Amino acid sequence: MSEIKNPLMADIKEVIFTAEQIQEKVDFLGKQISFDYQDKTPIFIGILKGVFIFMADLLRSITIDCQVDFLAISNYSSHARSQGEVRLVKDLDLPIRDRHVVFVEDVIDTGLTLNYLLKNLQERKPKSLEVCVLFNKPAHRLIEIPARYCGYDLPDRFVVGYGLDHNEKYRNLDFVGLLKAEKIHSS
Repeated sequence: MSEIKNPLMADIKEVIFTAEQIQEKVDFLGKQISFDYQDKTPIFIGILKGVFIFMADLLRSITIDCQVDFLAISNYSSHARSQGEVRLVKDLDLPIRDRHVVFVEDVIDTGLTLNYLLKNLQERKPKSLEVCVLFNKPAHRLIEIPARYCGYDLPDRFVVGYGLDHNEKYRNLDFVGLLKAEKIHSS
């Protein structure tokens, strides 16, 4: 059977992180977390939609008992978004009081939204609350977010793939790549 070419590849200028590099880092993070939380049952929380690919791979590399839950958010307006204010569209199903929580994020950019969500979760009085992020984009950071588990730093360029999207496209690429400029501006 011949390999099927992905037509989305034509929109990619350059591969930043290969599928192999990403999986190697995800496995490393999973081993770290499994070691740190042995004899505990942490709850892994992520924000839909972007984190689902990373979170699924991360959970498959976790070797301890755990639980999973998701939040879904919607930004209010451009002003509210610039303040990091969000509206919860889907709240957690599991209680987190007195539980170990690992907040899983695909990318930290400005830090505003994540800071807001972490404060919200902290008010629910978990036993511990740590952040695991695959991609860190420090060039746009407005609020410093302490991430205990951190994958790669991203360059200050528009990248897609492995859950990162542009107008809901490219999430399904198994690598992270630089989107061609004409594709960014044509949407």
